[in-house]
Amino acid sequence: MLRALLTPLSWIYAEAAARRQRSKRPRHAPAPVVCVGNFTVGGAGKTPISRAIREMLGPGAHMLSRGYGGRAVGPLRVTPDMDAREVGDEPLLHAHDGPAWVARDRLAGAMAACAAGAHALVMDDGFQNPALHKDLNLVVVDPGFGVGNGAVFPAGPLRERLADGLKRADAIVFAHAWRADAGETPALQEWLHDFSKPMLNARIAPAADLPKGKLIAFAGLARPEKFFDTLEALGADLEEAVPYPDHHPYSEDDLSFLSQLAEERDAQLITTEKDAARLSPAWRARVAVLPVKARFEDEAALERLLAPIRSRMSAPHG
Repeated sequence: MLRALLTPLSWIYAEAAARRQRSKRPRHAPAPVVCVGNFTVGGAGKTPISRAIREMLGPGAHMLSRGYGGRAVGPLRVTPDMDAREVGDEPLLHAHDGPAWVARDRLAGAMAACAAGAHALVMDDGFQNPALHKDLNLVVVDPGFGVGNGAVFPAGPLRERLADGLKRADAIVFAHAWRADAGETPALQEWLHDFSKPMLNARIAPAADLPKGKLIAFAGLARPEKFFDTLEALGADLEEAVPYPDHHPYSEDDLSFLSQLAEERDAQLITTEKDAARLSPAWRARVAVLPVKARFEDEAALERLLAPIRSRMSAPHG
């Protein structure tokens, strides 16, 4: 009943998204642009995928994002010592890997990055943003979620009509949870039957060992249960799992509650890299972090997609 009530609003949202794509002519940046986006609202694994893409392209690649959750309008180059309340949590992770920028105006951000020496740009999100031309659109899909009920927001999770998004996608990347069966993708689902472009599998795997002893886990993600499931799959002695909303700004009250819970259970606090980026340095020192890394099943297929980007990186801007 709720979906039926919201469907007229989803039609309006979908038409507005389509009109935005039609009415805006994308501008080209001086350097090639790889966009790592998704079809749906919420997390699908874009950030670890975009970090892996940037690593493959090398130090000449700069990261560009909107800076969701931060106040900065930009263009602003992000440094690891900045505050997540200013630039957002994901750009801080990218800044630890190399040059990273936030800009509400993606074209202005791309121009600023190129002026600072970028030979390629990797966008973390922005698939639906028509201002900047993308040379390669990689759309990340969580195999366990797919496209949900297939309806556009607010009746469903889609940011635009699925057919419109599929037309612009150059490849789909299935971001599998660690220890999930990589063979079980939504490739047989009806929404992918007519998609003939590459479909890649990547696994979001832990990049460090768990700390010993009892753990209290907390996470403010679109799907925090994915983090908790990973801990359990690793054999963690998980005393409690505390979920928060996506991009949750942790208050002193939140952290005092978690600290007291850990003390009562004689356990250590643990969270994700994205959540740790939203903690103060003092609190960050008191919380264990489980980093993750995306590993592609077929790196040769990804390299073929990136080959035109690499060839342009070696050419001068212009």
